[in-house]
Amino acid sequence: MTALYENAVDVLSTWTATSGDAELARKRTLDLLADGPVAMTRAHRAGHVTASALIIGTDGRILLCLHGRLGLWMQLGGHCEAGDETLAAAAFREATEESGIPGLVLDPTPIDIDVHEVRCGAADGAPAEPSVHYDVRFLLHAPAGSVERISAESAELAWFDAGALPSPLASGTVRQIAPALSRLS
Repeated sequence: MTALYENAVDVLSTWTATSGDAELARKRTLDLLADGPVAMTRAHRAGHVTASALIIGTDGRILLCLHGRLGLWMQLGGHCEAGDETLAAAAFREATEESGIPGLVLDPTPIDIDVHEVRCGAADGAPAEPSVHYDVRFLLHAPAGSVERISAESAELAWFDAGALPSPLASGTVRQIAPALSRLS
């Protein structure tokens, strides 16, 4: 996790936030990272860095998942793993696993960071406990003709127009759409 930790510190130290909320979350995440590489893992119960991605199709529609446990529509993503060398790679891995879409193209610059309370289990399968996710969010471009495949973590996957998002929507989901769409032009 050392390489991933170093990447997180570097990315978040140099990234220009896309909103005031994202800037506050960036600073809070850097404060968390002062605890060292453990802040990248579920073992750090006070909170840990996660990575997610908003997938956008060639038609500008957004792929969201209905999270199986939370019952909320959101971008795809999750916990960093030992083999992840960068935050962007972690987001790419998670989104590819959860969407089943081959050929996704990663934009390696974050589009948002969101800090939110969660209940998640430790990596050893311990029961879910209160924690905080410091979620660094990226943009992935889906190739034309992409067909999604539901994973075990999602109850449903669906494409939505930015102006017609589903409900209930996870907090912070809307905030990442404008920065993502601005990169399409």
